[in-house]
Amino acid sequence: MNTIDAISTLKRYPPSGDSAVYVSGYYRCGDGGGGHYVWHAKSQAEDNSGTVIASGITSQGRWHLQHRGIGDFRMFGILDDNKPADDALDALVNDPGIVTVNAFSNLWFQRRHRFSRSGITLDFQSFHLSTQDIEPAGSNAPFAAVLFFQGVPEGDSWDEVLTELLPEQTDVFPVTDSHRFHVGEWYTVQVDATAGSAARELQKLVQVTNIVDATHIQVGYFTGWALLPGRQITWQHIVPVQDIAVKNMRFTGAGADPVTGSHPLAFEYAVWANVEGIHATGSFWPAIMRRWNTHYRTQQCSLVNPPDTATGGAGYLTQQIYCLYGHVSDCRVSNARHLNDFTASAYCRVENCHADGQSAEKGPFVTHGQYEHDLTYACNSGLMTFANSGATWGNAARRIHVSKHVCPWFVARAGVSELTLEDVTVLANPCIAGSGMLWVNADGLQMSGCTSNGVLRITQSSSRSARPNLITGCGFTLPDDGSALTDNSVTTPVNFYDTVFWGINGHTLEGNRLNFTRCEFWGGENQQPARFSSQHLSLQTSRLQAGHIEVSAPGDVALVNLLLDSCILDFIAFSVTGNATLIFCQNRLRHTVLEAFPSKGKNVISESNIVMDE
Repeated sequence: MNTIDAISTLKRYPPSGDSAVYVSGYYRCGDGGGGHYVWHAKSQAEDNSGTVIASGITSQGRWHLQHRGIGDFRMFGILDDNKPADDALDALVNDPGIVTVNAFSNLWFQRRHRFSRSGITLDFQSFHLSTQDIEPAGSNAPFAAVLFFQGVPEGDSWDEVLTELLPEQTDVFPVTDSHRFHVGEWYTVQVDATAGSAARELQKLVQVTNIVDATHIQVGYFTGWALLPGRQITWQHIVPVQDIAVKNMRFTGAGADPVTGSHPLAFEYAVWANVEGIHATGSFWPAIMRRWNTHYRTQQCSLVNPPDTATGGAGYLTQQIYCLYGHVSDCRVSNARHLNDFTASAYCRVENCHADGQSAEKGPFVTHGQYEHDLTYACNSGLMTFANSGATWGNAARRIHVSKHVCPWFVARAGVSELTLEDVTVLANPCIAGSGMLWVNADGLQMSGCTSNGVLRITQSSSRSARPNLITGCGFTLPDDGSALTDNSVTTPVNFYDTVFWGINGHTLEGNRLNFTRCEFWGGENQQPARFSSQHLSLQTSRLQAGHIEVSAPGDVALVNLLLDSCILDFIAFSVTGNATLIFCQNRLRHTVLEAFPSKGKNVISESNIVMDE
């Protein structure tokens, strides 16, 4: 085999038969380009200045690089970021014989690329991608990324109308004719909207796993919401892009608006599309944009200083719309809007992700409230707001689990059912107005080991769950603002166990039924009474210290086995009328005053109380 020094020499090299030549460099020997080229006399492939080279001697035939499935930009003479790498990228990714693309230098891209191929890994090996002077995008084009991998809808969509209830947690769907489906195929499945224009309980990319019978199919997804008869489900066959990995990229965005700005990655109709080690600075749209994705990982990625955090959709690390089985881990943002945004997504996990700078107040962890379900967050830090985008999207989510989280603000007030919080710490930040707030929805709420030092609000905006509201082992340091901890929107019982309230004076507790067991209430600086005015109230085996408590519950009141130390317990607003009752038994009172305590009667029981004053 002959050896020549450059591609320019190869073009002048006289081909013959099936001759093979080793080219020792692209421009010169040892520059990383070149390789083994074989002459294909009948080839009419387009010259791409890299893997296919036309002869300068004859118009028939081409030199083809023997790349063994691994390509890099040096094959096309891209040795640094002084020359655009767009043509090389298109040639590499669109070559079905190449399954791995590596970078060995910084790169410069001026175009926005769309690919529909599968089975490829792009490893930029921590080199930098710049996008100055990139072609303009549309005015609202969050998928106009430098790299956009997009599956293809195939054929026409069709509708199926439910004739019976489709229950929650089923993977079997009724269809008119199951012969339209085949095991292994992928489909988007979407239900018609309810009250809000985007309020759909079902929007996912699913795979058919079994043909059950002539009118039922099984898919790889258990539903999160029941659908009533008469609802319309739309099916669309999709040929997804799949088995894609993009990793180890350092990226700098271009302009500061939707048209001139740039962002690295987008995936639509994608399966097993994984991202690792993408570190973006100044990305306008989400650095990793996903829609209709199933089975994916986003790990060890970051976003710093996006140019816009006010425009809707701008300044995110990753946005995930209609996504399933995603795993986001070990990611970070600084001065961004959102680190992680889920919309109509399910069965996803976010862990060890953190936000700093202005990101802390922008809301790094959010969901739209478009019927998300079964999401898990573990060991993260940064402000959280769930179901926060309004009635257009449905104001609904369920089964969100947050553990070992630290943030300046936590709000999940709008239709989040069965929220579980474990070891969540909410700490006020003096630089963030209103921080320290913990606001949750009392619909199957369960909290354990949580603390906050700002406004605590428990309200109720949904009634879906059969799970009790349990708050256990928590500690709340309350501001001196006279706010309501619970209000009359709360119609389901809220049960507190082993929980401490600091600064209870001046606050109100309303609702239907409040139960406190082994809890502590410390009065604080405010001289105004704390008003316990729920319809039904139970305090048992608890401590009230230096507090001014006003009991005005109009229903059943049980104050049993309490330690009241240096307190005022005021019944002036309490009236035993109708079926209202008061049980005041086995309490210990030290330096405590009972004001307007009602007389004993059939509805008032006061027994075995001990006054411990010296």
